[in-house]
Amino acid sequence: MTRLYELGERPPTGVVPDKMYASVIRPERFGRPDQAFQTEVVDVPQVGRGQVLVYMMAAGINYNNVWAALGKPFDVIAARRRKGAAENYHIGGSEGSGIVWAVGEGVRDVRIGDHVVLSSAQWDEGADDIRAGTDPITSSTAEVWGYETNFGAFAQYTVVHEYQCLPKPERLSWTESAAYILTGATAYRQLTGWQPNTVRPGDPVLIWGGAGGLGSMATQITRVLGGVPIAVISNDERAAHCLKLGARGVINRTEFTHWGRLPDIEDADAFSAWTAEVRRFGARFWEILGERRAPRIVLEHSGQATIPTSIYLCDNAGMVVICGGTSGYHGDVDLRFLWMRQKRLQGSHFANTRQCRELTRLVAEGLVDPCLSHVGEFGDIGLVHQLMYDNSTPPGNMAVRVNALADDE
Repeated sequence: MTRLYELGERPPTGVVPDKMYASVIRPERFGRPDQAFQTEVVDVPQVGRGQVLVYMMAAGINYNNVWAALGKPFDVIAARRRKGAAENYHIGGSEGSGIVWAVGEGVRDVRIGDHVVLSSAQWDEGADDIRAGTDPITSSTAEVWGYETNFGAFAQYTVVHEYQCLPKPERLSWTESAAYILTGATAYRQLTGWQPNTVRPGDPVLIWGGAGGLGSMATQITRVLGGVPIAVISNDERAAHCLKLGARGVINRTEFTHWGRLPDIEDADAFSAWTAEVRRFGARFWEILGERRAPRIVLEHSGQATIPTSIYLCDNAGMVVICGGTSGYHGDVDLRFLWMRQKRLQGSHFANTRQCRELTRLVAEGLVDPCLSHVGEFGDIGLVHQLMYDNSTPPGNMAVRVNALADDE
């Protein structure tokens, strides 16, 4: 048997080599992403019960592996080593597309040769909380594949659980298929997963980071569900992107000055200045909407810089739903706005299998576009993460080819 095939060189179907190329992070390289990721030759992972080996065609790029490259705020390698993992390295990548190459015992719903999209979370289907009816993504066993777990999408082969495999939309290329599920399913759960605060026809929705991957998907999903998306952006290029996706309008955050932690309520002057700015921001929202209605849902991920504004602006009995904290983890809240107006601050983390499948159906039908804005090659994995770290990415989502060739697109 050939021990190692070159990238893009496809073995006979079902033939599994011993070795593979992978983009690897090691502790001694923690730091700048463009230095932390290096291509190495490692062992092909073994398939266990209920698992699937996938020949990777393309992989999506997400901020979690910027953190993995930096080694902070969470050292994923050290965390796994404390749990008994043997590998002193990390192969990241939390979404991708590829071809089923081998299946383990008990796999029933996918077959060798299937073209699949890989979703972004893993859990123990036999866990007590899941057997008792817990939504699997909220299980104590849930982990982000290719971040908290090893052997992600940045390799010639990966191992996933069967339930992570979704049918690849036929209309999409390999790279387009690799780049929609993490941001898309995260946004879909935020907007549909928290009854009774789900998007209904006519609902105004405020979307932070509207031109990013998450915001691009949230804008489209809101529109498909009949809501009215209004996106927050930082420049004209990003504004044009959001309007093209169907946003009713955009708010340029650089025109306001009240970002950051909430002022001390006892500091009357500072709090008055903050209130004036947040009301001016709200007036801009009303102007775009064409009526004095507050956002019924605020889709958050920026965190520290924006949470005070989100809580203030959210409608009575509305919801601020957050899936991250890219500007910091301190979420200052004036509780008067929260309890007296009966608002909801809801945490949300990726999605369950049903939500991934529902989103994939919208993508397959052409109702939601992956918004793929940049495609790199395998050797560019560190560079595209560096772009993300430097906040220099184009609007939308990014992907890299793994075994896919330009002709495959």
